[in-house]
Amino acid sequence: MKPCDLVVFGAQGDLARRKLIPSLYQLEKAELMAPDTTIVGVARRVSSAEGFLALAGESLERFMKEPIDSTVWERFARRLRFAQIDLKQPDQYSRLQAEVDQELREMVNYLAVAPDLFGPICQGLAAAGLATDRARVVLEKPIGTDLASSRIINDAVGAFFH
Repeated sequence: MKPCDLVVFGAQGDLARRKLIPSLYQLEKAELMAPDTTIVGVARRVSSAEGFLALAGESLERFMKEPIDSTVWERFARRLRFAQIDLKQPDQYSRLQAEVDQELREMVNYLAVAPDLFGPICQGLAAAGLATDRARVVLEKPIGTDLASSRIINDAVGAFFH
């Protein structure tokens, strides 16, 4: 297992709260994440790391069918980081630089947002110098609303990540 910085764009959204956060907790429980892996939530409405931590805890309580193991939660919570970013403002992506370390870890950017934000996110990552050979992008389906919009999104993402 190699460590990574898993950056979840749309961390306060339904997909992240219902699926991603509980799934990542289960990976922690099964000890399937490298010890130095971090999880960075990116959202515009949550205002602090403490707020994101509370959101993650609430998500687990609400959407998991099993009780939260306090030992697993403590380990999981130590991985959590947060960056408040308006995804349409490229100058704000510099806030993400303090939460990731591309020298030590791969950066995996999980875009759990509407397809019309894929391009602006990639532009913001590039503007902050984070669109490097150590960065990856995971796009949540659907990618666009039809073939033409899917191609536009693919071209926009490809322009920043080769």
